[in-house]
Amino acid sequence: MRFNVSLNSHYDRINVVLKDYLSKLPLRKTPLVKAMEYSVLLGGKRLRPLLVYATGNMLHVQDVSLDASAAAIECMHAYSLIHDDLPAIDNEVLRRDQATCHYKFGEDIAILAGDALQTLAFSILINSQMPEVTIANRLAMLSELAHASGVAGMCGGQILDLISEDQTITIENLERIHQCKTGALIRSAVRLGALTAGDIGVAFIPDLDKFSDAIGLAFQVQDDILDIAKDSKSLKKRTISKGRFRKNTYPELIGLDNSRAKIKDLYNKSLSVLEILSKQKYNTTMLQALASFIITRDQ
Repeated sequence: MRFNVSLNSHYDRINVVLKDYLSKLPLRKTPLVKAMEYSVLLGGKRLRPLLVYATGNMLHVQDVSLDASAAAIECMHAYSLIHDDLPAIDNEVLRRDQATCHYKFGEDIAILAGDALQTLAFSILINSQMPEVTIANRLAMLSELAHASGVAGMCGGQILDLISEDQTITIENLERIHQCKTGALIRSAVRLGALTAGDIGVAFIPDLDKFSDAIGLAFQVQDDILDIAKDSKSLKKRTISKGRFRKNTYPELIGLDNSRAKIKDLYNKSLSVLEILSKQKYNTTMLQALASFIITRDQ
């Protein structure tokens, strides 16, 4: 990953943390746990845990207090990918150039692996050590992750996406889909990082929501652009869908040039929020690097 030094360090850290949590699961030799490990450790950008670390570090929280939130949100994200890839939804056979979970382990095991990763996310938040994080803030973190993952967030966005397939919708409806389906978990990652900082973090959530909403939507617009890329060398992650209906995308609704302009506008909005925090003597370098990564990534 093309990150700055601090983000590279945190990328390595979350991989170690995730391996540690998975290594402590019972039934490790069963297909269920092997499928969980496969899906979580397959790779990926780790954007959501990196947002947890970047936000928490900006607010002077130590990594040891952020590890649980970072791992929990990545487990939730992994669960969502497993279920998104299933034949009943997106019917994907490849993810990150590797076989999807159901294609490798079978649909029954994949469903269970997704279910188990979702519950593991909450177990991590409930049971892990979080030095200097109050019980009240830990409860707020649990509530936040549940809200972002359910009908008001990720699952709600998924159903809106499914019922809009093979229909032409407005750009406003498309933005609502992605604010829920993709944006909610990105916003949650930033909020989890803020909540570990206590009252000062809570005070910054309105501003941080503006930042995360901007980068969350930019992430999806960039995804849509990458999905229509013709050059396989620039699109290193290519999935193969079989038998799915046409889906609405930003380039389809507003054109490729306008989609690129949309990303630039969203990026500038995210930086304007970070500028406010910088003026209050907070180091926003890691968050700036992540915002930049979102709009320049090629996979």
